[in-house]
Amino acid sequence: MTSRLRTVLGLGALAELLVFIAVAAWIGLGWAILASLATSALGWVLLAKQGTKTLTELRLRAQEHRAPGTALGDAGLVAAGGFLMILPGFVGDVLGLLCLLPGTRRLPRALIARAVLNRLPDRARGPVRVQSTRPAQVDPDPDVQHVTSTRVVEGTVVDQP
Repeated sequence: MTSRLRTVLGLGALAELLVFIAVAAWIGLGWAILASLATSALGWVLLAKQGTKTLTELRLRAQEHRAPGTALGDAGLVAAGGFLMILPGFVGDVLGLLCLLPGTRRLPRALIARAVLNRLPDRARGPVRVQSTRPAQVDPDPDVQHVTSTRVVEGTVVDQP
């Protein structure tokens, strides 16, 4: 496990502890424990509902021989969100809700996409846009047979390793 991941996990656990202490001081320890158990139960319910819906979408796309598209990413976000909701803690519950609810799923998807794109090398980040121009008309040499078409083929440049 890298030191960066250990640091993030340690800071996450510390944040969960501090938020739990703050909530317990605000509403009482018994109510804080009850609220934590209630959010875990809510996580199970949402995971079952959204997970079934997402897996049905994936199965339908597979039967129709279509690419999974965002349905595959949604399945991963639903699984991560359910895991975060089931674990005790209020910070994880908020993050889990962002991943589980269809309306808020765009935010974690965009954040993950940005993080992945920042780690990719420049040439792997997406299509290369090529602008082409038509060459000036040249007078043909009478001794050489020329093609009179001035077609320009549009395309993309692909670097081969």
